[in-house]
Amino acid sequence: MYVVVVEFTLYRGHAAEFRERVLQQARDSLSLEPECRVFDVCVDPAREDFVLLYEVYATPEAFDAHLASAHFADFNATVTPWISNRKLACYERL
Repeated sequence: MYVVVVEFTLYRGHAAEFRERVLQQARDSLSLEPECRVFDVCVDPAREDFVLLYEVYATPEAFDAHLASAHFADFNATVTPWISNRKLACYERL
């Protein structure tokens, strides 16, 4: 399994709309991508501007397909102006 962890730091005032949109992205990924196995959205209650995604794909190629999907392109175009920093790390689950 291929694990992707994404950390987002948001500009002030965009937390609510980002959370709403990323939850839709999680639903879309799980329903439209058979090889997307987990798409968890995690928040720190003490830090409104921080969101962490924990995603699991069957293979690295499945993650590539996720990045090439229309629903990801729409998500990315919508949320990019709200993000001050984005950090992505990929792992192999043992």
